[in-house]
Amino acid sequence: MRYLITGGAGFIGSHLAESLLEDGHEVTIVDNYSTSTPENIAHLAGAPALKTIELDVVTAPREVDSLVHDSDCVIHLAAAVGVELVVKDPVRTITTNVHGTENVLIPAAKYGKRVVVASTSEVYGKSTREKFSETDDLLIGSPMNSRWSYACSKLLDEFYLMAYQRTGAFPGTVVRFFNTVGPRQTGRYGMVVPRFVGAALRNEPISVYGDGKQSRCFCHVRDVVRALKLLLAAPGSVGQVYNIGSQELVSILELARRVIELTGSRSEIRFLSYDEAYEQGFEDMRRRCPDTAKLAALTGWTPRFVLDDIIRDVACDLRKKL
Repeated sequence: MRYLITGGAGFIGSHLAESLLEDGHEVTIVDNYSTSTPENIAHLAGAPALKTIELDVVTAPREVDSLVHDSDCVIHLAAAVGVELVVKDPVRTITTNVHGTENVLIPAAKYGKRVVVASTSEVYGKSTREKFSETDDLLIGSPMNSRWSYACSKLLDEFYLMAYQRTGAFPGTVVRFFNTVGPRQTGRYGMVVPRFVGAALRNEPISVYGDGKQSRCFCHVRDVVRALKLLLAAPGSVGQVYNIGSQELVSILELARRVIELTGSRSEIRFLSYDEAYEQGFEDMRRRCPDTAKLAALTGWTPRFVLDDIIRDVACDLRKKL
């Protein structure tokens, strides 16, 4: 197969490219390196089945059209990433997510290509359900709060793909990632696990936002890549939306404590209000846990890595960089 991965030099994209190359496929990576780095794919340099192209999918629709034409399957991962970037630059968030996806889907429909679009757990918004299911109604916050621009833009991506899918233009699938974590992820844009682990390794204070009682589930990137490959191989995934994530729920305060314990750090925990961390009126989701029964029923997928494995892998990766 010839795979095109937009955002392929990013955290998830680089692991996916690596795995597909190991399976013997041809991979073309497109990335503008705005929130990624060539270092993520440096170890793949020289692979005869790999092509890397520095390109912005938002500003180069003609080039994207050609790349989609030459591929068998497009995995669209290019997007604005991280809460900090979303809050500080909502215009860039919307244009990257919406126009970037548009420039991928138009040629995919023209040539009838298999497409997977990456979405996010953020689309569940302010829902208070114990577990989020793909068919749940979605509760997005006010447009006065830029925090929700990311959720809305990714949700529009989902509607866009499904609209094309229903016309028979191409076989498409949406995946909603729930806090994917692992080696190569940076804390630069607010990703909590590498941010906590980096501070712990430097014995610096770990900043917990809010009261720390908000809870999340963290999924190892290798489990996420395995889920993606299983969905790509399953004809039944076409026209569907799938949650991909762990169900090991942990509060952010407990996460900080576990990071300190597993790294042997002398870091102290300090609390920051959301107003201090982001902006006045920032809203957060108190709980975010996926229902992955739909994915498991189709593919048999369940996570193989637990949170402690993730923390140790991230710490090992960051120690090399430090």
